[in-house]
Amino acid sequence: MSVIQVINPNTSDAMTATIAAAARAVAAPGTEIIAVSAAQGVPSIEGHFDEAIAAVGVLEQINRGKAQGVDGHVIACFGDPGLLAARELARGPVIGIAEAAMHMATLVATRFTVVTTLPRTLVIARHLLRQYGFEHHCAALHAIDLPVLALEDGSGLAQEKVRQRCIQALREDGCGAIVLGCGGMASLARDLTQELGVPIIDGVSAAVKMVEALIGLGLSTSKQGDLAWPLRKTMTGAFEHLN
Repeated sequence: MSVIQVINPNTSDAMTATIAAAARAVAAPGTEIIAVSAAQGVPSIEGHFDEAIAAVGVLEQINRGKAQGVDGHVIACFGDPGLLAARELARGPVIGIAEAAMHMATLVATRFTVVTTLPRTLVIARHLLRQYGFEHHCAALHAIDLPVLALEDGSGLAQEKVRQRCIQALREDGCGAIVLGCGGMASLARDLTQELGVPIIDGVSAAVKMVEALIGLGLSTSKQGDLAWPLRKTMTGAFEHLN
């Protein structure tokens, strides 16, 4: 049996519940999902400033998960905040949902489109595409122009905007798959895949399966080179608890 910690880097309990449900829906029978959110930080992550704050919350949860003996970790925000720092700190594998979704998309299509929330986050998605080497696989990036927490307001407006944008992307972009660019969209992928007849990829589900695969193969993050354990230093003030 393996235990995977799924970290929602924002403080929204509703979004953590959405993410947890998506993770448990795809987890293998022998996998336990521990879903947590940042103990402090921002209620949604929609820019570089938010990501910088959220990264500290991610590292705090990585530390807690490591103390609990979890086997691997998922960072369930499409900006993958704190991913490399988390890999330095963790014993088990750490996967970000943007990285996972993009990888999966290239396995089932030659070109994919990303559908996310606010237009300002498109720049962050472009940076990640370049960083992960998927820039030439991405046909287009689209935003529904609603904030992240609109996915949790109960109106269904954000979900319908995601659906309509996916339909438009398939008609106009020449893509074979669509990546959902927010952890709060995790519950939409299965129904949209059935309705639209193409792979609609949720990064939470993709990341859980990747962590399971790495655990099954006995693989974890290399501690050789830049992802070696963090150098021992005395931290002060608000970061003292991370010593």
